[in-house]
Amino acid sequence: MKNIMIVFGTRPEAIKLAPVALELQKRPEAKTTICVTAQHRQMLDQVLGLFDLKPDIDLDLMQPNQTLAELTARVLARMDETLSNEKPDTVVIQGDTTTVMATAMAAFYRQIRVAHVEAGLRSGDMRSPFPEEMNRRVATTVSELHFAPTKAAVNALQKEGVPSEKIFLTGNSVIDALKLIVDKPIPKMAKDLLEQLVIDKSSSRRKLILVTAHRRENFGPRLESICEALKALALRNGDVVILYPVHLNPNVYEPVHRILGGLDRVMLTEPLTYDVLAHLMKASYLALTDSGGIQEEAPSLGKPVLVMRTETERPEGVKAGTAKLVGPFAENIIRETEILLYDETAYHEMSRAINPYGDGKAARRIVDVLMTGNLADTEIFGGDF
Repeated sequence: MKNIMIVFGTRPEAIKLAPVALELQKRPEAKTTICVTAQHRQMLDQVLGLFDLKPDIDLDLMQPNQTLAELTARVLARMDETLSNEKPDTVVIQGDTTTVMATAMAAFYRQIRVAHVEAGLRSGDMRSPFPEEMNRRVATTVSELHFAPTKAAVNALQKEGVPSEKIFLTGNSVIDALKLIVDKPIPKMAKDLLEQLVIDKSSSRRKLILVTAHRRENFGPRLESICEALKALALRNGDVVILYPVHLNPNVYEPVHRILGGLDRVMLTEPLTYDVLAHLMKASYLALTDSGGIQEEAPSLGKPVLVMRTETERPEGVKAGTAKLVGPFAENIIRETEILLYDETAYHEMSRAINPYGDGKAARRIVDVLMTGNLADTEIFGGDF
């Protein structure tokens, strides 16, 4: 019997590890323990409910206004205690959060095997994204199994000296999660929002631009520049509606509402549940984002992505043509968005490009390796990225 513990703390981790947990629960030869740190309490609980997952261990570590150092210390200490009590054979982590980095260290100190889902992402700049680039490099250093979502991630790991026999090309499990959700009926909230936005108004079909922007490195003048671009796009293009679920962090909430609040055809909402966001993405014309997940998810739905960052740890999308880096610069955002709005050739080149991030079978591949040590499904997917 394999004793496997899955650990996560934030909404993105939960989304990407939910398919892995569900696949493990199908395997009678595995004892699966789900442990959450609750680094994102409310948003994490929403995802757990959406996938009908219940944590076996809830550390509930989130504290108001805690620093990264305080959170790291708290995760490290509580995970060490948890691992000592549970004694798993393998700890599965995903991505690049503080939970991931501290859990990897705690497992390493206990000499427990670490399996890293979505391994090998690199921006090349240790300070951007901050602190994620450092977190994932620490996780790589102590992990024994590296589940790489793309060939570029495989190459990055090999370049850093990770033995090839410890690297497994699986695709990204976020595609598995997305397919599970968009195949379900559209949630009432998503339907209501689309009716308010009048996306399918018979006399004039409006184009929905879905926006997510909340990264720490964009706080301040960069986020204000993004908001000014959105304001200009709404004022200049009467056939466009913009939907922006706004992070509650004051560094995001204040400038967004100050610059965009009350504008015609700009809807600002509170953060949306994953199922609502996924269905709105499906209904959108294109996405503007500074997040990582949407760079992977939108191409699976045939939606072009403009990335409002100066670099990305997901260069495969740029290389494949599903995404384009525009930076947090108003002039670039406006120009590239309007090209996609009115140049059908440019739009179709991006919307029909090969999605490099997977085929929806990543969870099965990951669990096969956890169970047997081998990757049974070596099917090629996503092009040469």
